[in-house]
Order: sequence, then structure tokens, then C-alpha cells
Amino acid sequence: MNTISYHYDAKKITSGILHIGVGNFHRAHQQFYTNILLESEDQRQWGICGVCLLPSDEKIVRNLRAQNLEYSLTVCGRNGTDEVHQIGSLRELIWGIEDPEAVINKIADPSIRIITLTITEGGYNLDKETGEFMTKDEKIQQDLKNTGIPSTVFGFVAEGLRRRKAKNGEGITILSCDNLQHNGNTAKRAFTTFIEAQDKDLAVWVKDHVTFPNSMVDRITPAVSPEDVERLNRKSGMTDLAPVYCEDFAQWVIEDHFAAGRPAWERAGVEFTDDVTAFENMKLSLLNASHTLLSYPSFLMGYRRVDEAMEDQNVVKFVRNFMDTDITPLVPAPANTDLEEYKKTLIERFANHSVSDQVSRLCFDGISKFPVYIIPNLITMIKAGMDVTRVTFLMASYKHYLKYKTDDRGQSYETAEPWLTAEDQKLIDAEDPAAFLDLSAFKGADVKGSVKFVELYRDFAEKIKNQGAGPVLKSIIK
Repeated sequence: MNTISYHYDAKKITSGILHIGVGNFHRAHQQFYTNILLESEDQRQWGICGVCLLPSDEKIVRNLRAQNLEYSLTVCGRNGTDEVHQIGSLRELIWGIEDPEAVINKIADPSIRIITLTITEGGYNLDKETGEFMTKDEKIQQDLKNTGIPSTVFGFVAEGLRRRKAKNGEGITILSCDNLQHNGNTAKRAFTTFIEAQDKDLAVWVKDHVTFPNSMVDRITPAVSPEDVERLNRKSGMTDLAPVYCEDFAQWVIEDHFAAGRPAWERAGVEFTDDVTAFENMKLSLLNASHTLLSYPSFLMGYRRVDEAMEDQNVVKFVRNFMDTDITPLVPAPANTDLEEYKKTLIERFANHSVSDQVSRLCFDGISKFPVYIIPNLITMIKAGMDVTRVTFLMASYKHYLKYKTDDRGQSYETAEPWLTAEDQKLIDAEDPAAFLDLSAFKGADVKGSVKFVELYRDFAEKIKNQGAGPVLKSIIK
């Protein structure tokens, strides 16, 4: 195994970035790029100060502090060859539960010019139906009063910016690194709504001094179990309390809209652009949609790991036909992107044994995934009179998955749909399989307006019930 150590003097690195949410993805993605960049002598003001705000963060804080904030990142190659990177770009680590004042003062520190975030989609506190910031949340209400120690990320950032404004007035960029569409717009809506409700003077300053670029992030980074810690250390020969592992593919595209300068991340492979929309559409329509496409049929066929499903050539052909025939005509490739190479790489990534994903994770919360990954392109396909065979089969598979809860091998399973409504459940349980097409996830698609679609869906629903998902999938492979 190849071990790659950094060659800069970590003690001479200063923090120019404050990152909130020091989880596995951040440590495999942003830290990875920054660690490479810090080899450049003129970039050593861009070290990262990590901030953790949750009680549950205590373990990672203790483990990282015990080893001078350094850790190992194992990059698992699709060819079976792994590389271990020693990461030294995390230069400070503050736990807000232990020292909230240190968090606030660091945000106000003029040396910090970028705040980055990985706080998950739910961390932005936006209503799932309306997209509006939920000011009535109990902790939000407490922080809006601004009478004590903040308890939310919004309270901490607002207080830090207030002190920054009073201290030096220098601008700053808030850069979301969460895996959601137009994440910068999401962050802007959340933080500016909170600040407007708490401090109108600060809101005026934020409008003129804070930017919120959108970014697109991509790297499969599994959770690390205790068994993984032992396995990774055994392979690397290290004693690391907080190792991380990931796939060998990484992508980060950022809108170049920074208020107070930025690292030259392009030297480490980051792409800068005026608009991330084309990159987001490519990822949503090819990577995320393909994950959803393979998930329910594969699960019904009895597969429980994605790499295991990708050993079935029928599944591979099914996914590749979807990419080539259904999606490629609808997704313009971003500048300097080879779409054929991108699709080839996706198939290889899905099949990577070293970072095997759970099919059940891909099946989780389909109610939220279909409206984002599948339905927009399906509407276009129906209007254009395109072949909808594969997407129709997917929707019939999803219905079978939710209703019958038994796979082709006779194994029973539980489903996880946290946003499923009582009305949705009635539609799933209805005797008429076409009732399922009124599910909340399909709102706005009007799929029942296409007689051809409904007939094909009914046919697939009946065949999956009688024959199983595997034989039906095989029958539609070109």
C-alpha cells in the first residue's frame, strides 16, 4: 500500500477557513483538497479550523486531539490499489459545547475569510414542503432572543458576524459543502432569514459583506465502523483513532464568488465556474438518478450491496441504457466535461468493492428522491414522446417494494420512508395499482395523463408481482 505524507511544516500553517461539521465527508473531501494545496508555499494561510457544535461530536474531537489533529485517509482505487494520505490541513479544532466563546471569536477573527459547512440538508432548518426557514423551532426561538450562549449554527454564525462587523467590518464567504442542489442559495436563505429576524442592522451588513457561492460536491465516503478502524489501521500499519476511507473519485465545483479572497484550490483539482447548474444537473440526472434507478429493482432481486448488484450484467445494462438513451439527450455536458467518460466512471464507481454501499441506503426516503432525481426528466420524456420503459419499470418496482415487502428470494424486509403520509399509504395499499401514480412524490408529473405510460406501468406492476423483478428487468434489456 502506498502511503503519501505531507511535506509542509504544519506548525507554520495558519487558519484562513473555519469549517463547521468535521464529519467523514469533510475529512475525505475538503481536507483532502486543502492538504494537497498546502504543499504550495504561497497558500499556507489557508489551513482549516474545525468547529463541532453537537454533544455527539465529543468522540471525534477527543480522538483527533489525541493525535495532534492529524489522521489517515485511505483512498480506495477501482483497480484494487489503495493509497493512504496523511492529512495535516486541520490545524485547530474547537468544540462549541466545551468553549462556545472560542467559536464566536474565531468567526470574528479577520484571518478567517471563509466559513464552510457540512451540516446535512436537515441542518438548514427549511420546511420540506415550502422551503421556508422554520423560525418557530424552539432552539431557533431561543437564539433569536440572543440572550445567552447560542445553541444553533445560526446563532453562532450571527453572533460571530456581529462581532466581526463591530471589530473590523471585513467581509467573509459562507460556502456550503453539503450534497444538495444549489446549496449556496439554501445557505443564504437560512442564514439571512435568521439574521433578519434577529438583528436588522446586521442583516444590512451581511447583504453587502457576505457571499454564498453554490458548489457541487461528489465523493463516496462510507461510515467508519469499529471494525473498519481495525481494518484500515491493519492495512496502513498506523494507529489512528479517527481514520477515514473513500473512493478514488472526487469532484468539487464552486462558483467563483468570494468576498475576501480564496485558496487556489484549482491547483488541487477543484473546478471554478460562474454557474454550477450544468454540473448539478449532470450529477442529479446521471449519478443520483441512476442510484435510484438501480436501487429498488436490485433490492427486489435480493441484492443488498451496490457492488454486488453491479456484478449482475443485466443491472449494468439496465443502468447504462438509462444513462445513454433516456438521460444523455436531456443533459448538456458542462464545459470541458467528457460525458461518455463520466458515465463510464460512474459504472466503475458503483462497482467499487472497496467502498461498497448498501442498497437499502439508496432505497431510503424515496418520497424525497423521486421529485428531485426522476420526475423532472420523466415529465420531459413524456412530453417529447420518448421511450419511458426503464423509468416506468422503476416506478412499478418502487410500488412493489413499498407494498409487498418481500423480495424475489422470499426474504421479507422493512422499508424506511420518514415522509410517507397517511394518504400515500392508502394509495400504496389500494387494489388498483394505478392509484400509486397519485403518490405525493409524483406531484406535478401528471403521469396518469399519458395512457401509454399507465398501460405500461400496469403491465410491469402485474409482471413483477407474478414473475419477480429480476425476470422482468431481463426482458427489457437491450
